Amino acid sequence: MTRYILTRLLDAIPTVLLVLALVFLAMRILPGDPAIAALGELATPEQLASFRERMGLNEPLWMQFVTFVWGVLTLDFGSSLLNNRPVLDLILYNLPYTIELTVAAMLLGTVVGIPLGVLAATHRDRWPDSGVRGFSLIGYAVPDFYLGALLLIAFSLNLGWFPINGGGEGFLDRLHHLVLPAVTLAMVKAAFIGRLTRGSLLEVLSRDYVRTARAKGARENRVIYRHGLRNALLPIATGLGLSTLATLSGSVAIELVFNRPGIGKLLISAIAERDYAVIQGGVVVFALFVVLINLLMDLVYVFIDPRVRVS
Repeated sequence: MTRYILTRLLDAIPTVLLVLALVFLAMRILPGDPAIAALGELATPEQLASFRERMGLNEPLWMQFVTFVWGVLTLDFGSSLLNNRPVLDLILYNLPYTIELTVAAMLLGTVVGIPLGVLAATHRDRWPDSGVRGFSLIGYAVPDFYLGALLLIAFSLNLGWFPINGGGEGFLDRLHHLVLPAVTLAMVKAAFIGRLTRGSLLEVLSRDYVRTARAKGARENRVIYRHGLRNALLPIATGLGLSTLATLSGSVAIELVFNRPGIGKLLISAIAERDYAVIQGGVVVFALFVVLINLLMDLVYVFIDPRVRVS
């Protein structure tokens, strides 16, 4: 097990370096001059030259990349070009809001989606199955930002049950602000996870060992959960990993709809203002989370099916 974990960690290193290289190059090919974006159109040539020298923009590209990688390793993302605040401080303030939204949406989507999938699989071609498939179809069809806007109008503007915007202060207030954004993302995730669970469980329930268990007189709940769902978890876990990544990226639109703090909202504001240091730091954080989630999913596969370790 230790060898498997070390192997996956070593495999992740080239991926992280490639991600850092892509982020670095993307920032360098964006249109516009960072110096002009920071100092304004009225800045003198001397001021622009001094800014480029101070930010290291006159150095060779390879040296800038080495400095960038070292900054990432030491958690030094530089300072915002607009307000001179450390990028790390901006990330540390906004990151918990994005993490709590992603975790809450995935937990709620999983708690709703897996039982719906089991219900549909065990009532194949009957009304519960039709209802779950209809719910999944709607979940796929309705964009999350549109659903968020509808929930915001209904439950915040009209009924006044939930706050209109912001992230809240303190545990209960933050939880109150979290409900509508989390439900918005969770409904889409529940539709995906429910359909995935249905398909995976139906495939397992058609296998010979399940029919043998039923022939031996095993109780139906034992057949479904012990022999069926347990062996259907691997594709479900894969779907959960992909869904977590989609939720992380989908949080950008939700943070904008609900005017909620988060890395996504921070990135959109930085892109609009051409704050390259903040863009670079935010994209790196998103990319590292993608690598981390993929690594965690590899470890989850081992616990679900130890044979993965051998392959």
